[in-house]
Amino acid sequence: MKPQLHSVGPTGALPPSLHPQAGPARHGVPAWIAVGDTEDADQRLEDLRRGLFEPQAHISPKFFYDAQGCALYSAICELAEYYPTRTEAAIFERHRDAIARRLPREVQWIDLGCGDGAKSWPWLKPVAARRWVGVDISPQWLSLSLQGGAQRFSDVEFVGVATDFTRPLQLHHVLGQRPHWPRVFFYPGSSIGNFAPSDALELLHSVRDHLGSDGRLLIGVDGLKDRAILEAAYDDAIGVTAAFNRNVLRVVNRELDAYFDPRRFTHRAVFNREASRIEMQLVSQQAQDVRIGDAERRFERDEVIVTEYSYKYTRESFAALLREAGFGSAQHWSDERGWFHVFVASA
Repeated sequence: MKPQLHSVGPTGALPPSLHPQAGPARHGVPAWIAVGDTEDADQRLEDLRRGLFEPQAHISPKFFYDAQGCALYSAICELAEYYPTRTEAAIFERHRDAIARRLPREVQWIDLGCGDGAKSWPWLKPVAARRWVGVDISPQWLSLSLQGGAQRFSDVEFVGVATDFTRPLQLHHVLGQRPHWPRVFFYPGSSIGNFAPSDALELLHSVRDHLGSDGRLLIGVDGLKDRAILEAAYDDAIGVTAAFNRNVLRVVNRELDAYFDPRRFTHRAVFNREASRIEMQLVSQQAQDVRIGDAERRFERDEVIVTEYSYKYTRESFAALLREAGFGSAQHWSDERGWFHVFVASA
């Protein structure tokens, strides 16, 4: 449940100062560099439609984050049950100096799935960042982060990269514009948990290939814990997460000219211990036919639409994944309960 990963962001055109530019940024003047694979609008909708007609219907979590979904997610982060955001923030606050000592100085700080960039700002001074590279699929989110960062840090160069980094990263050209500045990839929020382990391995391997000899990865990972705690985090008592989950059906209605009635689906979050993941589901309350564009999909009573997987890791299992991806040594920090893990992995 991480808007940094696939947020569609707020709507609206980019301001003139943030339209694509060919060259690197100047200090205090954000530049726009579009590289790599971005989503094709038609393919995006076709993938959404195809997922709904598969035997196990599913909706990508990137469709959660329309304006209403973003507002609901912000509310979720304030809930007593939803521990990941505040637990990671507390680890960062408590151990920032120690973590920063494990990172190089005068760096390019690459924020994967940056959203509004706010999680990066406390780190830029401790590492004496020379350049911030925001990577997000949403140009609108990037416009916010570029503006916000440039206003806060006049001596840092700001660059936005519009790309779908769930595909192999294509950042060598951008990062190569500043070859003498070490690279720190920043991936907070346990967004890595939204990837199946094989896909997470591919992403980590791609990051490793971009680090160079002295780069680092700073990443947050949600830990494995008691089922009741995990399920409550994704199914709160007052129903905010349920509203968030059902809202995706309204997004589908707009995107595909569909006729889902969210009231006919209930929210469910279950922990699959064998797969070590939370599964977010929408469960049909009755047998129903739903029109999706020019076709119909039959949902039987209790049939499930999967809307998100969130994989959980032990310290040991994620350290093993880092090694498999080709990283060298890794330092680890956690909270006193061991609920959330932060790693700094070297190239």
